[in-house]
Amino acid sequence: MFSDSGEVLPDSIPSAPGTLPHFIEEPEDAYIIKSNPIALRCKARPAMQIFFKCNGEWVHQNEHVSEESLDESSGLKVREVFINVTRQQVEDFHGPEDYWCQCVAWSHLGTSKSRKASVRIAYLRKNFEQDPQGREVPIEGMIVLHCRPPEGVPAAEVEWLKNEEPIDSEQDENIDTRADHNLIIRQARLSDSGNYTCMAANIVAKRRSLSATVVVYVNGGWSSWTEWSACNVRCGRGWQKRSRTCTNPAPLNGGAFCEGMSVQKITCTALCPVDGSWEVWSEWSVCSPECEHLRIRECTAPPPRNGGKFCEGLSQESENCTDGLCILDKKPLHEIKPQSIENASDIALYSGLGAAVVAVAVLVIGVTLYRRSHSDYGVDVIDSSALTGGFQTFNFKTVRQGNSLLLNPAMHPDLTVSRTYSGPICLQDPLDKELMTESSLFNPLSDIKVKVQSSFMVSLGVSERAEYHGKNHSGTFPHGNNRGFSTIHPRNKTPYIQNLSSLPTRTELRTTGVFGHLGGRLVMPNTGVSLLIPHGAIPEENSWEIYMSINQGEPSLQSDGSEVLLSPEVTCGPPDMLVTTPFALTIPHCADVSSEHWNIHLKKRTQQGKWEEVMSVEDESTSCYCLLDPFACHVLLDSFGTYALTGEPITDCAVKQLKVAVFGCMSCNSLDYNLRVYCVDNTPCAFQEVVSDERHQGGQLLEEPKLLHFKGNTFSLQISVLDIPPFLWRIKPFTACQEVPFSRVWSSNRQPLHCAFSLERYTPTTTQLSCKICIRQLKGHEQILQVQTSILESERETITFFAQEDSTFPAQTGPKAFKIPYSIRQRICATFDTPNAKGKDWQMLAQKNSINRNLSYFATQSSPSAVILNLWEARHQQDGDLDSLACALEEIGRTHTKLSNITEPQLDDTDFNYSRQNGL
Repeated sequence: MFSDSGEVLPDSIPSAPGTLPHFIEEPEDAYIIKSNPIALRCKARPAMQIFFKCNGEWVHQNEHVSEESLDESSGLKVREVFINVTRQQVEDFHGPEDYWCQCVAWSHLGTSKSRKASVRIAYLRKNFEQDPQGREVPIEGMIVLHCRPPEGVPAAEVEWLKNEEPIDSEQDENIDTRADHNLIIRQARLSDSGNYTCMAANIVAKRRSLSATVVVYVNGGWSSWTEWSACNVRCGRGWQKRSRTCTNPAPLNGGAFCEGMSVQKITCTALCPVDGSWEVWSEWSVCSPECEHLRIRECTAPPPRNGGKFCEGLSQESENCTDGLCILDKKPLHEIKPQSIENASDIALYSGLGAAVVAVAVLVIGVTLYRRSHSDYGVDVIDSSALTGGFQTFNFKTVRQGNSLLLNPAMHPDLTVSRTYSGPICLQDPLDKELMTESSLFNPLSDIKVKVQSSFMVSLGVSERAEYHGKNHSGTFPHGNNRGFSTIHPRNKTPYIQNLSSLPTRTELRTTGVFGHLGGRLVMPNTGVSLLIPHGAIPEENSWEIYMSINQGEPSLQSDGSEVLLSPEVTCGPPDMLVTTPFALTIPHCADVSSEHWNIHLKKRTQQGKWEEVMSVEDESTSCYCLLDPFACHVLLDSFGTYALTGEPITDCAVKQLKVAVFGCMSCNSLDYNLRVYCVDNTPCAFQEVVSDERHQGGQLLEEPKLLHFKGNTFSLQISVLDIPPFLWRIKPFTACQEVPFSRVWSSNRQPLHCAFSLERYTPTTTQLSCKICIRQLKGHEQILQVQTSILESERETITFFAQEDSTFPAQTGPKAFKIPYSIRQRICATFDTPNAKGKDWQMLAQKNSINRNLSYFATQSSPSAVILNLWEARHQQDGDLDSLACALEEIGRTHTKLSNITEPQLDDTDFNYSRQNGL
């Protein structure tokens, strides 16, 4: 064996017999830091010699530093050797392995080798392979910060700093730093917000990463609602509210504020105190032994309610009932006659009473015989209180002695001297009143007219209904074109009441249509009632025959108290049909909703025939939705049935809208001419019923109908005829005005209010009529109808009843029934159903379309935008084009195409540049 210097190394060196060298210390792996050499050391026993071998080559013995000693316990020789390895030696070595060295020790029995120790140059680069990135996380969310330290030898150890303070994961179980140098915070806390730094270090140097800012934010949460506040008014309609705060928790570190309303308001009605008022006095009681009689009254008109005052004054009165001719306390007030005289006076009294009764009977018989022989009509006056309920009292004039020539039925009697009825007469619909006639005598007649002397010529206007035909029963009028406009035959001597209940009446209007998955629209022409079935409301491969009807008979909804019916009763069905998307029902109403004086309710009739309240229009509900427009209410529903709108006036300023119109005859064969004035609820179906009746009995609209605002102030309605041309026409003095009680007008939805006036021409040559009809409420609104008509039918211009039909085809199905094309509708829903950070979603779409209330209803729907568009379709079926929707989309700012410039036939996927990438 040779050393590096050429010396021969001994193969074996004598030592203690039977022992090989044993290494007490072997060389360790080492790193050269910068340019400082490192020392490798070996120690063995027994060892005669130790040399280092590096990278397979012996190190020159001159580079070895040896020390020798004796092990006292065993007596064996111990040798320790050192060598130095420089940076240059390591850098100059190029081999498949790292630079390595090992020791070889000799004894008498042989050699032993130590482990190989590698020598590497230590370093740490400056740049991190991955710096941690800042994060914003919600509270209790997970935080993961990644860190890849710079390359180095030996590999760098990583330590995390938070705000320059070391993080000890051993003391915080929520933090883990063991996973590949990453920092993991399992559940973020507010205290975990801060600046985090990754620190890498080895034996050479330390390196710092860029700081990462971590923000732990808290989204706001609503507190519980407070209790509802008390009603803000002590009497009448007001509101009450409740509130909540965004403090559970409050938003922190840029967290989102709570979504939704912080304040809710609902309407409330505080019961107003009602002061009591006296009923009328009762009749006087029988004279008591004390010569007094009593009368009483009760405080029940109305009784005091809700803390109102009790009636002031006495509830009982008494007075002497013998005009002082009574003995009081056994003392005579006047001279008392003997008993025989008193009995004689009693006999005289009773005899006088009997004679008076006989005289009255004779007088009645004489008057009756006289009237039969002197009457042209047989009945000059019929007590019209049987027709009207009696508005005023009777005035009677003394009947003059008639001329015997008046017995000739061809000559007219003097109409100015017979009995008169001074009060006005106002008739309801002809089918409502019981007329005074006799079946056996009237059946042969073709028509009827009742003359009231010095009063109105009252037209009864009995008609049959065009839509329904029935057999004439006993007591009904025969069919004729001029029904209700001739005179009573002289044979009719005794007035009596005729029952008209057997007349056929219109009970309902009805329309049907078959609808499937594509949906459609069902319209009742000229009634304002329609039904919108959305696309997809009916499952695929299914179809239903859907019907809709309007009750035109006596309403089944009986109003309670001050509640009034504001709309027709609308039925849609079949009732067992289920829809997956709410359908829209449009019902007209007659309430003036411009002011807050109504409490309007939607009601539904149950299977038992009772009516239940579905919701108040002002309340919020997730079961249905009501959108109240000036003339109609659009209701989103998920079940079919019978619905109606009712209103409860909160104040006297509540207003019902009435439609007033005047009709006349198509032809006139006599000197008499009739004007019929109607006041009906301002709903198209109510007026259509009047038009149908008038058209059937030959009537014609003489002036465009007008609106009359009728206040709930308890004041009556007056209808009068003004400016009748003198010397051409006449109406009896003091009879040109008719007054209708408030309650009759306020509840006029049961039957149309109908007042008739009869005018008379002086000569048949008068063919033009010009006058005014004034309809006004006392202390309220007034309307003037100007009548300009020709009596000759050929010269008459007909005023159209309706400008246009609501729909040529009552049932429209599929895409043609909707104004918004289905493809455009899908894209609107896809865009606006997704919540938007700037709030430009379905909520803003609703607000831009004037749907500002009860947004919680739409939030419960699977596609809020689709339901909003359904409501838009129902609301704009008459006047709507795409302009209003286009304006709403443009104001939101998520569209690049102006829909207002696209006509409906052009509106398709190409023209409507509508994409999620570019915004709506």
